[in-house]
Amino acid sequence: MTTDKRPLILITNDDGFRAKGINELIKALRDLGELVVMAPDGPRSGMSSAITSLVPIKYKTEWQEEGLTVYSCTGTPVDCVKLAINEVLDREPDLLVAGINHGGNMAICVNYSGTMGATAEGCIFDVPSMGVSLLDHRPDADFTECCRLGRELAEKVLQKGLPHGTYLNLNVPTDIPVKGVKICRQADGRWVKEFKRSEDAGGNPVFWLTGHFRNDDVHEDNDEKMLDEGYASLVPCKLDVTDYEFMQELKDWMA
Repeated sequence: MTTDKRPLILITNDDGFRAKGINELIKALRDLGELVVMAPDGPRSGMSSAITSLVPIKYKTEWQEEGLTVYSCTGTPVDCVKLAINEVLDREPDLLVAGINHGGNMAICVNYSGTMGATAEGCIFDVPSMGVSLLDHRPDADFTECCRLGRELAEKVLQKGLPHGTYLNLNVPTDIPVKGVKICRQADGRWVKEFKRSEDAGGNPVFWLTGHFRNDDVHEDNDEKMLDEGYASLVPCKLDVTDYEFMQELKDWMA
């Protein structure tokens, strides 16, 4: 439970509460407010906005100290957000931060990521929400620049808020120092050659998810391009997926 009226910051991720990324993020945001962590009890990468509906979920306190409470949850990243806001917190968070993710969540990956699924879920509850990811999958990655930029963005969001239905996706390259932050569009591309075929002991085919991202975007300000050039990318995302430009043509179809 929270203990004061400083800003309340809810932190989650999809790599689990033990991951280095989330623990470095906790340190970076420690003095900005009251921190409550509700994170999965183990890795949940690629969960997107998955929820648990067929079995109950549980949570437990991992540790608690002044201004910081850390819970682990048996569910998905979105479950963590739902449970924290509906059952655990005594007031609405002033900010939700998901991450720091081990690995990038740029371009189409925003649709697969458990980190960004949790970020979108915070936005559904009208909590200013941001996801932070580092383009480094190593468990012992250097999060120094990512923490610096994530903290700067968190301070801005706490100060200014976000529009209804908008959440933020910050990706940080491994370049040190990062050249700066570019406001970007999501790259228009997709994964290709997504599976490596193998066999199990019985000779039956099995498939390992892999692949290569193909960036087909012609715009200079797409996030993949900016990250390749050594900039951090910041993409404002929206919950509303309505294609407003196509609405009239679709009405004409159906007339």
